[in-house]
Amino acid sequence: MKSLYFFFFYCFIMSNTFAQQANGKVISAKYNVSISDVVIISSDSTFKTISNDQGGFYIPKSGSYKFSKDGYFSKAFSLDATKFNVVELFTSIENLTEIIISSNNFQQNLKKLPTAISVIDSKLLEKSNLINIAPLLNSVPGIYMHNGTLTTNRITMRGIGSRNLFGTSKLRAYYEDIPLTNGSGASTIENIEISALGQIEVIKGPSSSIYGAGLGGNIQLIPNKGLFEDNAIKTNYTFGSFGLRKYLLQANIGNHKNSVNATYSDLHSNGFRQNNETKRQVVTIASKHFINNSNRITLVANYIDLKAFIPSSLNEDDYLNKPTNAAFTWNRSKGYEDYKKGLFGLSWEHLYSSNTKQKTSVFTSFLDSYEPRPFNILNENTKGFGIRTRIISKSTLFNKKINWTIGAELFNDSNAFQTFENLYEDNPPEMGSVKGNLLSDFKEKRSYVNGFFDSNYDISSKTNLSFGFNINSTFYKLVDNFNTDVTNYSGKYSFNTVVSPKFGVTHDIFENIMLYSSISHGFSPPSLEETLLPDGLINSNIKPESGWNYEIGSRGNLFKNKLQFDIALFKMNVKNLLVARRTDDDQFIGINAGKTTYNGLELMLNYKIVSTNAIKVYTHNAFSYNDFKFRSFLDDNNNYSGNDLTGVPKFTLNTALNFETTSGFYALLNYHSIGKIPIRDDNSIYSQNYELVNSKIGYKSSELKPLQFNLFIGFNNIFNEKYASMLLINASGFGGSAPRYYYPGEPNNYYARLGLTYTFK
Repeated sequence: MKSLYFFFFYCFIMSNTFAQQANGKVISAKYNVSISDVVIISSDSTFKTISNDQGGFYIPKSGSYKFSKDGYFSKAFSLDATKFNVVELFTSIENLTEIIISSNNFQQNLKKLPTAISVIDSKLLEKSNLINIAPLLNSVPGIYMHNGTLTTNRITMRGIGSRNLFGTSKLRAYYEDIPLTNGSGASTIENIEISALGQIEVIKGPSSSIYGAGLGGNIQLIPNKGLFEDNAIKTNYTFGSFGLRKYLLQANIGNHKNSVNATYSDLHSNGFRQNNETKRQVVTIASKHFINNSNRITLVANYIDLKAFIPSSLNEDDYLNKPTNAAFTWNRSKGYEDYKKGLFGLSWEHLYSSNTKQKTSVFTSFLDSYEPRPFNILNENTKGFGIRTRIISKSTLFNKKINWTIGAELFNDSNAFQTFENLYEDNPPEMGSVKGNLLSDFKEKRSYVNGFFDSNYDISSKTNLSFGFNINSTFYKLVDNFNTDVTNYSGKYSFNTVVSPKFGVTHDIFENIMLYSSISHGFSPPSLEETLLPDGLINSNIKPESGWNYEIGSRGNLFKNKLQFDIALFKMNVKNLLVARRTDDDQFIGINAGKTTYNGLELMLNYKIVSTNAIKVYTHNAFSYNDFKFRSFLDDNNNYSGNDLTGVPKFTLNTALNFETTSGFYALLNYHSIGKIPIRDDNSIYSQNYELVNSKIGYKSSELKPLQFNLFIGFNNIFNEKYASMLLINASGFGGSAPRYYYPGEPNNYYARLGLTYTFK
């Protein structure tokens, strides 16, 4: 570690000619990336220059300068030649293929990427209810997020993760450069404050070598770091059905080269079911700092304090007739989760030259959790830390441009957890859970190393090749602090090193339409719990799920940019399918039971129906068709080969009609349709298709005024559809009780908000 600190210090203080050649930098206000070829002219027209490949520029004296580039709004800035100046420009056009992907190290737009990527930008974030992230993610083709409660969720991407019983697994999630996926492969993103985000990027399939090559893909949450030379305070209050209340306070502080965005939110909801109350406070800070043209610092911090009661799933009779009930044992024990969770990350970007830079991030996280369940009480404490570093460079190969990056991510976390007896049945009902004797005391140590390489090569002005790979090594260690005799379950296990390559090509068939194809390998290691045998010993024969993904697609703009489309066809074959076999109320074992085939179609269509200076009417449409099947699946004496994959809808459709006026009025009408979902591996039970209609109408004042307000009201599930918002697949009934498959979705409800923003001039 000393050598690492020395390296940071040495590179940071080293002066270089590249830094001295520029006293300013132009970046995109929306994507926070450098903008090259910006024309810069002094107010007296005596000086003219152009920003370089890294957005850098030099001005000889202080004064007013106009910045111009096609696709961006021209703007004049007052600059000080004795200081380092950061200039932010806003995009003036909305072109699908020109969207910049922030999580891509080459600062590329969608036009150059041979993979399926969906972007939820700040505009789409603002149109959401800013309470629940599930509707946002479910507007992305290829994603289906089961949403039992505000804190009980499971995200599936192209069917991957559908067999995880509780929570989200087998995909990667990051907050900026900080992993939200723990050492056991579980990801929790639902309690991140949505109002603190600037963008969400969803990379589908195992095509991201730089983020772990997970089978499902990865979700990149990019916090809003504020704007330079912008100082504003925002506050809003939301209220609605089922005791919903949320207060938010947000501040942006900026000067010529620093900006900080700080957010505090306090949410409370009673929920519509028994034992369904949620209390959550979140503090988020994100900032960016330009030391000079060669050195840039980014800081992100997030703290969550949450207590959420758990109603759990219902059997079919209660789901149909008593959907507001909680599961009997969970209601009787007043089961809940109570945790404090935090993460902190610091990133440093250093430009060695106009062609080469390095970005290094260090991060740490913690979780302190207490969760009384009917079967036991879980006390859990997790601490994690890690580092990501990579070199990004531009070179030439056979007189053609090649971009490449090479780097590594090291992550380690330790998870100490104890279980205790829950004596709720021996005490009066109003007491709820009561802590009893210690049942187990374990400590997990989980670590992985990802080495990665990524590149793209311009064969011609229209054709680009992409190649990359990820090398992963994962290690688990289990220490049993409870059993000290011959039954001690301590052990360790490391998986074989996995190499996951990817290949891709893009080709511009027209100016605004491109085609792409790709082949990529991915894997998902089992959690430590899945490697344990019924007797608690580690099963050294368990293997990661792995597979190859084959994909073709196209994206572009038609009819003078009125229609934007993005279509992808994919096929993925996965072997060593992990099956969680339930052996008791709270005991599962993992087995490799077979192979699965994922064939799918994803389509996104955006169309501008009306676009004038006074009014805009446009639609956003997302459709997925999923043909996911067990190709070979033997579980004990049961042969499920050829059956539909459990836990994934046959199709999803999300359509939104947006209406905006320059006078300030706006409206949104949303239609969401979900196909039937197989609940059991034998396909004997399917959920019913369901359709939801939501709406929102509001008014906001002009952004040109120092004090702005935004008032709206929204209605969810207008036609009061009865549906299951989350399913517990392959549930078993114990003690003669019926299996509890269903989490009932919310009936019709409303929410409303009043927001105020004051901008300091």
